[in-house]
Amino acid sequence: MSPDRLSVVFAALADPTRREILVQLSHGSRSVTELAAPHAMSLPAISKHLRVLERSGLIARERAAQWRPCRLQAAPLKEAVDWIGQYRRHWEERLDRLDDYLQELQAKSGQPTRRKSRAS
Repeated sequence: MSPDRLSVVFAALADPTRREILVQLSHGSRSVTELAAPHAMSLPAISKHLRVLERSGLIARERAAQWRPCRLQAAPLKEAVDWIGQYRRHWEERLDRLDDYLQELQAKSGQPTRRKSRAS
């Protein structure tokens, strides 16, 4: 994913309403009316959120007669998670080094050492 595309995805994810819409769509296609139901906002306001999500590639809107269902497009989410994952590994490695250093200090001071395992 290009940095510009990644910026568009993160900008779309920055809004809590849009994140909630993605949660709703993770359970299957929904109409605009269904997506608007849990939110205290108008259909035009929800439609603006949907346009942002559609431009980012996070959702696709289809046309089925009078019904325009929206569905989740997960590929941009995976690409964003992969990008974030690079930094997660970096911080985990740093924390592991810090833990090793603390263990070393405790061993030098004669304090009992405890190593906590970290779930990934």
